[in-house]
Amino acid sequence: MSTENEGTAVPPAPSAPPVPVDTPAASPQPAPPAADAPTTPIPAAPPAAPEAPAPGAPAQGAPAYASATPEGGSSNPHPGPPASGSAPEGGWPPPPTPAYAAGSGGAGDGSGWGSSYQQPAPKPGRRRGGLLAAVLVAALVAGGLGGGLGYTLAKNEDDTSSTTVSASDSGGDLKRDAGTVAAVTAKALPSTVTIEAESSSGEGGTGTGFVFDTEGHIVTNNHVVADAVDGGKLTATFPNGKRYDAQVVGNAQGYDVAVIKLEDAPSGLKPLTLGNSDKVAVGDSTIAIGAPFGLSNTVTTGIISAKNRPVASSDGTGSQASYMSALQTDASINPGNSGGPLLDAQGNVIGINSAIQSSSNGGFGTGQSGSIGLGFAIPINQAKYVAQELIKTGKPVYAKIGASVSLEDSGDGAKITDTGAGGSDPVEAGGPADEAGLRPGDVITKLDDTVIDSGPTLIGEIWTHKPGDKVTITYERDGRTDTVELTLGSRVGDN
Repeated sequence: MSTENEGTAVPPAPSAPPVPVDTPAASPQPAPPAADAPTTPIPAAPPAAPEAPAPGAPAQGAPAYASATPEGGSSNPHPGPPASGSAPEGGWPPPPTPAYAAGSGGAGDGSGWGSSYQQPAPKPGRRRGGLLAAVLVAALVAGGLGGGLGYTLAKNEDDTSSTTVSASDSGGDLKRDAGTVAAVTAKALPSTVTIEAESSSGEGGTGTGFVFDTEGHIVTNNHVVADAVDGGKLTATFPNGKRYDAQVVGNAQGYDVAVIKLEDAPSGLKPLTLGNSDKVAVGDSTIAIGAPFGLSNTVTTGIISAKNRPVASSDGTGSQASYMSALQTDASINPGNSGGPLLDAQGNVIGINSAIQSSSNGGFGTGQSGSIGLGFAIPINQAKYVAQELIKTGKPVYAKIGASVSLEDSGDGAKITDTGAGGSDPVEAGGPADEAGLRPGDVITKLDDTVIDSGPTLIGEIWTHKPGDKVTITYERDGRTDTVELTLGSRVGDN
């Protein structure tokens, strides 16, 4: 699956049907329910003593209708030819992003809403004055009665204990139990930052990161900081408003992971607790924190929709693709969420929000995309290993099998190509694949128990492992299926 890293705009919202509003001209009334919830119109309350209208009295209050049509939407594809587990080649174009059609609704015809209440005109003569006098007397009697009651209650208070109940102006302390979204958020938010990256030419964007250790290391996505890698500017802002300059410690384009470090990092930093992404189950609750469209400290919720989802996405420069065997979530992830933590219900980080599958429709003139409930996160077990290597050496380390595979999404497996990148050998001499007896033309269909349907899927699955791990490869050759065990090699750096 090919996806997009987040862009910077909002996807289109379905049109809402026009909402009729019964509004008398003399006195505006609240809007009635939507047209799909029929109601019986309620006229205004009649006067205390209604009389028949005088002949020729004009009708008042014609019904009026108002409609509302929300709009918006966007997309931001970043296709780019990826690299393989070793040095793959081939024409891998990301598949076209599915179009998203915004819904629409029609207006009602205005029938069935009733007519406005017509207030009768008063008759001339002495009766009007008599009515006013009666109302005045009633008011005085009611006032006198109220005063009498007040006096009686006050007198009783002097003689006996008071029975007056005073209402509290406070609902009391609201306790948010551990494990609730509010409790998890309150604990995690102070350890997240909004990252602003700017290149030397002034270009850049906004993303998110989270505190990795007490020394001031922040983990985020490579594509969040890519603009600032060579001579750019980075800042990280905490929810309390404190802002720090930062530097890129290391970045891994293939993994789409980067580590930055705060300059003059404050004391008392609280790293987020890292979970175990291998133990995540489909249906588990998720909480995503980020800065969608620049709206810092935004929290959204959802579930784990799928595991081990093969995803290939661009780093935004078009020069390198990243691969992941991703956690899929329906928590709303939008441009600016990139690099932010995906938490479980206990507040443990289980992934790094990285990519979205989105509609191709743009909105607000940006041509960029937004969430349709298909978000992808780098599993934290993989990201933790990458971050530790970046902090240690400044360079990423990739597991590899030592063979070039086709990046075409055939659905039949990952085929070892006849020629490697730049004319090199497709199977590295003395590498893991060579020692295992793999040859050009072999089609790899499984890695351990994971089905491999394409080259990008194979690369993403290999990169969930560490160099030195032993894996079992299932492959097809000349119509026969065979298996072989090999030990993964290593490659340092993105080039």
